[in-house]
Amino acid sequence: MEESAGGGLSLHHLHVFTVVATAGGVRRSAEALYRASSAVTRAVAHLERSLGVALFERKATGMLLTAAGEAVLVRARRIEAELDAVRDEALALRRGQGAASSVGATAALFHTRRLTSAALLADVHHMSTVAHACGLTQPAISASIAKLEKNLAQRLFQRTARGMVPTPVGERWVVRFKRVLAELRNIQADMAALNGALEGVVTVGALPMIRTMVLPAAIANVLARHPKLRIRTLESPYGDLCARLLSADVDFILGALRPLHDTSLSTWRLLHEDIVLIARAGHPLAGRRVGYDDLARYPWVLSRASTPLRDQLNDFFRRKGRPLLVPSVETADLALLRGLLLHSDMLTALSVHQLHYEFEAGGLTTLDFPLDGMRREIGVTTRTGAQLSPGADALLEEVTRLAAAMADGAASRAAGART
Repeated sequence: MEESAGGGLSLHHLHVFTVVATAGGVRRSAEALYRASSAVTRAVAHLERSLGVALFERKATGMLLTAAGEAVLVRARRIEAELDAVRDEALALRRGQGAASSVGATAALFHTRRLTSAALLADVHHMSTVAHACGLTQPAISASIAKLEKNLAQRLFQRTARGMVPTPVGERWVVRFKRVLAELRNIQADMAALNGALEGVVTVGALPMIRTMVLPAAIANVLARHPKLRIRTLESPYGDLCARLLSADVDFILGALRPLHDTSLSTWRLLHEDIVLIARAGHPLAGRRVGYDDLARYPWVLSRASTPLRDQLNDFFRRKGRPLLVPSVETADLALLRGLLLHSDMLTALSVHQLHYEFEAGGLTTLDFPLDGMRREIGVTTRTGAQLSPGADALLEEVTRLAAAMADGAASRAAGART
């Protein structure tokens, strides 16, 4: 019998619960699982104790799901679909290799420790580090990976100079394993929400154009109402955040939207921000009409090449028949950018909101140089079909509310300026 890893829920117990929910009773479930009725009963009872709720109403006619049981079953079905997809690919690979099928049943994948070990090893590449993180011995972790590989009849990891790294198929399957483990964590958050408490960890991929105003206010408001919630932000490049989003390491991404070429991701717009030229207050170009020749006389600090804002800026200068800007500094670090602008004559192109507090304090100013309505669309990126935890839903709802208020305020100010 599997024990839950790290004090969490047991996937094995969840699998037994799903079979009981489908069959409607212990006896029929025991037959389907090839286990004694007493073992099935113990597994369900253990899951209920772990969650602190009753998942079934025991009646003479069978076992009926409670409201909590219905919520758990939704997550359990999502887990089952992820693991079925892994097994289906494993079977297809064996057929393609001309080998007789030796792939185990999906039920064998409902093993928390094995999936956790594979997910951690894919991140840290060393068995000893995984063993330390899990509180287990290195042979135990090695045995977990070996059993997983045997069940799927494929090597999931290969030894390299960088340690144990996933094979191509292992990389694909680890993404699904991480989604499974995220759904398992979200079950506990769902149960807390049924009792009126939002708990658990929400992880937000935060891109620069949302970090200054909307996200901090949203986090503060949500934590004021739900102090047991924990919120983490990741400030990695967009591509890295998307990879983490697909593996459920990130709940959603906030920031400037990019064109999507992957149906696994979905986006929607929250607001737009105008791009302007920015310099320190007291800059030689401040307070007067600025021309192209003026811009060429000063150094620039810009976002890195191939970022959407940099591409948009390059397109602007191409349309005007002007040479592209050659920045003295390329950075995505707002703290560095602020320091350079405040303590030099450098220029940049950015949204005012990103440097809101410096403008409010009077340290920065916008330059009188038209950028022909250059703007960035700010929004949310999620994994298509994902069911967020209650805490993530609450944070996203607050972000959406604050973004709408900001957009309305900007529209009102623009209307006032025109009149």
